[in-house]
Amino acid sequence: MPTYKLVLEYDGTRYRGWQSQKNTDRTVAAVLERAVAELTEESGVRVHGAGRTDAGVHALAQVAHFRCRKRISPVALQYGLNDRLPPDVNVLSAEPAADDFHARHAAVARRYVYRLSKRRTAFEKPFVWWVRDRLDPAAMRAAAGFIPGRHDFASFCENPKGQESTIVVVASCDVEESPEKILVRIAASHFLWKMVRRIVGTLVEVGRGSFPPERVNQLLAEYSAEPARWTAPPSGLFLESVEYGEKPATVRGRRPSGGR
Repeated sequence: MPTYKLVLEYDGTRYRGWQSQKNTDRTVAAVLERAVAELTEESGVRVHGAGRTDAGVHALAQVAHFRCRKRISPVALQYGLNDRLPPDVNVLSAEPAADDFHARHAAVARRYVYRLSKRRTAFEKPFVWWVRDRLDPAAMRAAAGFIPGRHDFASFCENPKGQESTIVVVASCDVEESPEKILVRIAASHFLWKMVRRIVGTLVEVGRGSFPPERVNQLLAEYSAEPARWTAPPSGLFLESVEYGEKPATVRGRRPSGGR
């Protein structure tokens, strides 16, 4: 049975996340599975994604795979699916994959970017978080320096007791600034539920001057429910890329003094 790999982009604003759910068909995976079923004329085809993005979260390059009996060329697959998908979901590429390829299990890293707007915007509201307070990017950058490494991210996870493990290896966490935006980029082996949004919310609190950058190190060292109050909205979050192949050999980013 052929396996196909897809790379797609989507605006997650009107969806309840990526993962198919029993109580709603308004998920990205659900609309993609319907399109696959129509194109291949096969029912019950499951589409598996590399990242289970939450409700309202977007993707620039989500990776997915599915298996079906029908053989179809990459071009016919890409255009055939796009003809059947709503305008806020778009297949960027399609190709045959190895029989044992799995979009989620084979991925070695996921990269997310969070977009903070420095100003009120008439056009980008669904894709940014406008923080009205003036933020200090240098302080946010210092706080982000505590994030890379192997840590217990229970403080940054929704329902940590329901997770098999809250240990995550973060490869990098960077804060970049442009005239109109502050971008937070983070790469890791995997992510916990709401982990990125709570990290961003915590960095924003540092940027506001609510507490010093070193507070992030304390939140990693000892569980706290505080980051839940600072959870950033989903609008600014994008799954930027998924990496396959060998796992990253090093953790990028210089740690501030006192970091774990």
